[in-house]
Amino acid sequence: MKLASLKEGGRDGTLIVVDRALSRFVRAAPVVASLREALESWDRIGPKLAEIAAALEAGERRDTAVFEPAACAAPLPRSYQFADGSAYVHHMELVRKARGADMPESFWTDPLMYQGLSDGFLGPCDDIEVETESWDIDFEGELAVVVDDVPQAISAEAAGAHIKLVMLLNDVSLRGLIPAELSKGFGFFHSKPTSAFSPVAVTPDELGTAWDGARLHLPLTCRINGTLIGNPNAGQDMTFDFPQLIAHAARTRRLSAGTIVGSGTVSNTGRTAGSACLAEVRMIETLDHGAPRTPFLSFGDKVHLEMCDAAGASVFGAIEQTVVPCP
Repeated sequence: MKLASLKEGGRDGTLIVVDRALSRFVRAAPVVASLREALESWDRIGPKLAEIAAALEAGERRDTAVFEPAACAAPLPRSYQFADGSAYVHHMELVRKARGADMPESFWTDPLMYQGLSDGFLGPCDDIEVETESWDIDFEGELAVVVDDVPQAISAEAAGAHIKLVMLLNDVSLRGLIPAELSKGFGFFHSKPTSAFSPVAVTPDELGTAWDGARLHLPLTCRINGTLIGNPNAGQDMTFDFPQLIAHAARTRRLSAGTIVGSGTVSNTGRTAGSACLAEVRMIETLDHGAPRTPFLSFGDKVHLEMCDAAGASVFGAIEQTVVPCP
């Protein structure tokens, strides 16, 4: 089942059910108005949405409309909580190596995680608005999962059952603001503006054998202005899987239905797949040549993130954003 939210019906959008080909949709009303409401009663609402999806695929619905990603908000236009991890520890190792810093051994056993902005997300085709290019604008290609209600102190073994949806994430970062913020010892704030998500969120059963219950084994294609930056496989080199990240987030608190947990930048240890953020590209250039050669994003640059299945079909639809000056 693939779900999306149209930019209508208030801050939570209007929930729609989209076909597998990402070509047609039907509104989820009168079953439920928004994805936020659906997640809060998933045991009851989920099966009803699945019935709508089955009828849509069978050609039994006559109330379909053409699916347009540009008309979509994020699948969850807002959430009670967004916790973004750093599951690909190789990525962190590169970051530190480029500036000559050793990485603590604990990074391999205890996930890093920060609580990001969640009161409003960008849609898949919304502009990235930034005040100045001097803040070193970057994209970060990630996966994210959405959970139902998760009990406090849940085990990683039990956490996987709470994953209800999977989607793509562009965790926009302002690299130039990060060092000063981290030096205060209180984490990210200004350096992590609004993130964007793929047009649709997908139930795990739609992912077939690519989803093993904890990781999604598909490449994430990242392009800037049409140029390939990388297509690292999200299932490889993921030190902490999604159940482990969820358990980490719930260690001292329960997670409300609709909480989003991000994977952090997808990164493979081998260089042939390229990178899912410009900071990593620049790190590798620094290690190889003594200085970075690739610039960060400029106004007018276009970011494209997409994941396709083994048959070449887009799984989540594409995140396609343009960097523009903040009005």
